[in-house]
Amino acid sequence: MAEIDRTTKIWGQFAKGLRSSRPDQTAPCPPRSCRPKRPGRPPTVRSIRILILRLVRENPSWGYRRVHGELATLGVEVAASTVWEILKAEEIDPAPDRGATGWADFLHSQADALLACGFIETVTLTGQRQYILAVIEHATRRVRILGTTAHPPANWVAQAARNLVMNLEDAGATVSYLIRDRDAKFPSRHELLDRTLIWNERHLRHALREFERHHNAHRPHQAMHQAAPLRAVPEPITDPERVTRLDIRRNDRIGGVIHEYRVCQFNG
Repeated sequence: MAEIDRTTKIWGQFAKGLRSSRPDQTAPCPPRSCRPKRPGRPPTVRSIRILILRLVRENPSWGYRRVHGELATLGVEVAASTVWEILKAEEIDPAPDRGATGWADFLHSQADALLACGFIETVTLTGQRQYILAVIEHATRRVRILGTTAHPPANWVAQAARNLVMNLEDAGATVSYLIRDRDAKFPSRHELLDRTLIWNERHLRHALREFERHHNAHRPHQAMHQAAPLRAVPEPITDPERVTRLDIRRNDRIGGVIHEYRVCQFNG
């Protein structure tokens, strides 16, 4: 009887060993979190991230597209969506000045032959009211300041128009339509006059000349793929060492009301 019990025990241990070595008793699959992940978008270089936050800090009214345009001006290649994500991560509104544009389809279709003019009104610190006559070419986004005066009589406006026509002819421009732009977002209003204390007519003319140079030679325009009317988009910086050691200098116009940025020459 004892021999039978011992034999039964041996067979039981043998059968248990067989069950533990069955093919379906393999180790469980690793959890999903342990599986290799697909490579995603590489992280933004730290120097570029610092530059984006600097531009927003020094220019609080700039949205992410304006920042993206300034980066393109500097030759820093980064997606607009990346700028958006960096600002959101820092809890900064990526589009503080987002707004709708009126009758954009018409302006787009007629841009090559369209010139918009407008009177911009401002008051100096001496209490004198000034009227600025300006035009903008919709195709090139180029701004032309025709003049400023405290009293715009008809003959003054007519002379300014004649001067404009001669300048356009010399430049080979083909303009067929002139419209009066009543939009309060005229560039010089939003970017200059709303942020500047004008002392007198002389100071106003100086500020307008500086703004005209900035708008035409530096300021990036989305409709022109971040080029300016008188400036092409520079080649992007592709050297990794230059990207990680960005040296960006700021040039102030009108006492710091307008900021322009440039890349200093890299000396390895």
